[in-house]
Amino acid sequence: MTQTIAPRVRTLVLLFLAVIGASLVAAGPASAHAALTGSNPAQGVVVDKAPTQISLTFSEQVALSDDALRVLDPKGKRVDTGKPANTSGTTYAVGLHSGLPDGTYTVTYQVVSADSHPVAGAYTFSVGAPSRTAVSADGPTVGGGVVGWLYGFGRYLSYAGFIVLTGGAAFVLACWQRGSGVRAVQRLVVSGWITLTAATLALLLLRGSYTGSGKVGDIFDLNLLGTVLQTKTGAALVSRLLLLAAAALFIAVLFGAYDKREAEEKRDLTFGLALGGTVVAAGLAASWAMAEHASTGLQPGIAMPVDVVHLLAVATWLGGLAALLVALYRAPAHTPVDSRAVRRFSAVAFGSVLALVATGVYQSWRQLGSWSAFTDTAYGRLLLVKIGLVALLVGIAWVSRRWTARLSDSLTAHALVKPREDRDDTSDEDDVQKAKEPAGARKGSVSAATKTATGAKAAGVPEAGAKAATAGAPERAAQLARQRAAVEAAQRKRLRDADPERHGLRRSVLAEAGVAVVLLAVTTVLTQTEPGRTEQDAKATTGSSSSASSDPSASGAVTLDMPFDTGGKDGKGVVTVDLDPARVGANEMHVYVERPNGRGFDVPEVKVAFTLAAKSIGPLPVVPDHITTGHWAASGVQLPMAGDWKIAVTVRTSDVDQVTVSKNAQIG
Repeated sequence: MTQTIAPRVRTLVLLFLAVIGASLVAAGPASAHAALTGSNPAQGVVVDKAPTQISLTFSEQVALSDDALRVLDPKGKRVDTGKPANTSGTTYAVGLHSGLPDGTYTVTYQVVSADSHPVAGAYTFSVGAPSRTAVSADGPTVGGGVVGWLYGFGRYLSYAGFIVLTGGAAFVLACWQRGSGVRAVQRLVVSGWITLTAATLALLLLRGSYTGSGKVGDIFDLNLLGTVLQTKTGAALVSRLLLLAAAALFIAVLFGAYDKREAEEKRDLTFGLALGGTVVAAGLAASWAMAEHASTGLQPGIAMPVDVVHLLAVATWLGGLAALLVALYRAPAHTPVDSRAVRRFSAVAFGSVLALVATGVYQSWRQLGSWSAFTDTAYGRLLLVKIGLVALLVGIAWVSRRWTARLSDSLTAHALVKPREDRDDTSDEDDVQKAKEPAGARKGSVSAATKTATGAKAAGVPEAGAKAATAGAPERAAQLARQRAAVEAAQRKRLRDADPERHGLRRSVLAEAGVAVVLLAVTTVLTQTEPGRTEQDAKATTGSSSSASSDPSASGAVTLDMPFDTGGKDGKGVVTVDLDPARVGANEMHVYVERPNGRGFDVPEVKVAFTLAAKSIGPLPVVPDHITTGHWAASGVQLPMAGDWKIAVTVRTSDVDQVTVSKNAQIG
């Protein structure tokens, strides 16, 4: 947070942004899981005769295996032909065996949505009349159990590792370049790299079982692993591993050659490291954006780069916060984190919040779609919890900003022990002699003991000198080592508590980090929850299907059977029109023409017209495309208004013989 903006104004701005930025700290949620939005036959309907195929329509494209769609008879025996296919858009169908008897049939599906999440479910329909069935209508379960828990925990660790790795490195380069030589900060960044690498490898192994059987024994199945590598998610995980190799090189330079450079030389290297680090970090963020939520749904071309910015902003903020916390608690006495570094981080954090707001509001709109989704969906309620946590986090950050403004550099510099290069040289013999003095001869002064211990250590001789002076006296050497450790611990505690402003800043940053850990956990759950927009669409579809099952004329997927007779030779048959989801807007239409014996009938021409007489709309002509023997289809059939529509089908069986038959259907 820059000093040019008044503290009170800055506080109000941050709190306001926390409220309107509904997904400020999300690790990439940006669109919907796939949901079943239509089916033919529809859920719960009773059809006069068995259909030749079952078709399911999802909210987005999905990946299917040979057993992804299954149809079971009342005894639990499969009656589908297997190997489902994508017929059009997001509609998938599987053929059925002919001659199916009357009864209740169960349709089960297990697919993987375009945003990488497994989706499963089941529903029933009946032929002739409902009957008892031995099949559970719950359908298969995916994404749960031990494997599901491990996969979710792996996702949490991958986000956490990315945040610590990216944010810690950014904190060193942008705020505290001296921190590149601090061992605690080095360990933090390296631990982030190790965590992200290990989590990515674990997700790669778990992926096959997570989207399939869910069995622990399948985790190390090499065949499943090979299948995963051919998917979009598998390719993204492999790309992430390759980028982590580049990140390892970046870390080696940052904490190796960069740390050893003088201040003037560091300026030249900082730009190159910052540029290379940004490219690697953006690539890591893209491994999420291009394989998960942002890659599908509304405006993916905009959502993916927005998601990358979102992830980089959250990593810079929370990862930098973790690095600041480590620096405040673990930085050595001769390399303290000063107030200038803290103020620089405040400015970087404020910029991150602005980026999070801009991207978070857009992401929230994509996921919810309406204000009611905040309270009517599980995703919206989780989002409200996250908003509260973000507001709390920004409030604590404001307290930290106040401590930063009061931080006294002069008091800290006075309390700190000067590094070796800023004080007079002390001979090895003097250091050893001081180390050998008994505790009582030090006048009880902690400052004197501190100076002695620090001087000996800086000269590089405490261990060697002490060993030389205490040769043959291991007990004395051990005593001196304990005394030296006690003095150093007392020094660290004195320096930690000497400045009340620094102590207050340390406490507030620790509170920020605690809230951030909880916030990251909520966000991880949020990324695996069906977003509000999709959940509401699915509920609307379910409601339509329920209405259709109780009232054949109600809105929902419609199946109309119309016998026809053109009057000529071979002119009799039945034309069936399937309209899904039979709602205002775009619909999927399938037309089947069969002979009286039930076989497919290829007639020269089939045309369909829709008329809403009550509103003087129509007829709206539709010429379906020929798919296969006796099967025509058209996608995107637009019906502009709800009402009782007349659906007329013209069937031509020869050059001169044709007839038009019609039925009415309620379009919702």
